[in-house]
Amino acid sequence: MKKNSTKTLTLGKIAIYSLGIFGIQLLIGYINTYQSQFYTSVLAADLTKCAVIILVAKIISSFADPIIGNIIDSAHFKSGKMRPFIAMSIVPFALITTIMFIAIDFKSDVAKYAYITVTTVLWNISMSFADIPSQGMLAVLSPSSDEKNTCAGIANMLKSLALVAPNLVVPVICMLTGSAVITKKEYIISAIAMGIFAIIVTALMVRFSKEVVKSEPNKMGFKEMFSELVSNKPLMIIFLVNMLGFGRNMAVSIGVQASAVLLDEVTIPGLGITLAGENLPIILGIGAAIPSTLSVVLTPVISKKLGVKKTFMIFGVYGAIVAMGYYFLFAFGPEWFRSLWGILLGQFVINFMFGPHGFAPLIMLSDSVDYREMTTGKRTEGIQYSVLSLSFKLANAFSVAVGIFIVGLSGYVGTMTFAEVTPQMKNIVMAAYWFVPGLCTGLSMIPMLFYKLDKKEIKQQIQDFIAKRDGVTASK
Repeated sequence: MKKNSTKTLTLGKIAIYSLGIFGIQLLIGYINTYQSQFYTSVLAADLTKCAVIILVAKIISSFADPIIGNIIDSAHFKSGKMRPFIAMSIVPFALITTIMFIAIDFKSDVAKYAYITVTTVLWNISMSFADIPSQGMLAVLSPSSDEKNTCAGIANMLKSLALVAPNLVVPVICMLTGSAVITKKEYIISAIAMGIFAIIVTALMVRFSKEVVKSEPNKMGFKEMFSELVSNKPLMIIFLVNMLGFGRNMAVSIGVQASAVLLDEVTIPGLGITLAGENLPIILGIGAAIPSTLSVVLTPVISKKLGVKKTFMIFGVYGAIVAMGYYFLFAFGPEWFRSLWGILLGQFVINFMFGPHGFAPLIMLSDSVDYREMTTGKRTEGIQYSVLSLSFKLANAFSVAVGIFIVGLSGYVGTMTFAEVTPQMKNIVMAAYWFVPGLCTGLSMIPMLFYKLDKKEIKQQIQDFIAKRDGVTASK
């Protein structure tokens, strides 16, 4: 059998797929970053109550993920397994994201918190219908693991940028409207603008991305679904990596509150633009963007040489030591570490740790899907990626809720000025911003010690199986 040298995933196709991922993750980043701040500053809701509601609502909605994965695996469309669901989900997802930022004058707290709970549950379910098939489509875009690794690296880079991009979009909207703070008008304009963008780039992904790895519809009952989760060790490892590492992205979820607590107003040199309060995340975002991007770009390169497991462990050790170490310098070290430049230096050094967090699970899941097919004869992208989405969602639920809860315990409220911030409040908020992410990064390495699919002999077995499978298919 001759080796096929034709590339399935060209750079253009990778770019289009990755832009679609960017659009979907942009809406997720907007909710994760600004949802609680909107509730406290516009709806006048209590921050700690919002933390509990968001946690409960996300956990409730997460039970829909295996059901959604089962629906995907059971479906049979001529246009593919994943693409139809992405096409059907993106408009409702963008619409409910916009609805989340409509300011309503509630007459009672009961109605207000009930509304927050219901909309948060609905948003998370709609998010899963968009997120599961879009992430899962990576496994069917190419039979080549090298091509999927390249695609995962670029998609992960844009995903990481998308999750923090709202920190830039919202302040820019404020500048265009001439508002020094984020009012209900800026929130809704931002939601509409990002929603339209997400619909456009996702439509391009659906139109030009092709599913080349085919599989038969595979309907699973709850008993079979549970068996899949319990018996699939690589899948369980990925789940535990995400759950133990739940706080790795906590800084993103509390970025608005942390900026208001840690930074006084900042004037941008040469532009005469002054940023304060809720608009300061753009400053912390600048400090994090360069190292985060470099880390995301370097991760696939390092992973190709050392493997996913070693790469994850190296970045994990670095992140745990640096993030927790810088927290202690901030809380107990020289006063300089509490200054703007000290915090920006910490942002720069710490954010190198984040590269493998989004990349590794995608590659591990792609290998898990192929390995499961090799050992059982069935491809179950839908259920496996629904578990990945479930783990991300649960981790995100705890990350957002615990982060907001810690900020609430510090005494912060949405209308607070920098002059009202105490040193103790800064230390508590910074614990959620730096210390907890470092601790969770260290914990996430524990299950990774037991990951086996990265071994050369197993990788070769998978590649041999794929080559034989595609050879048989091609000869029919």
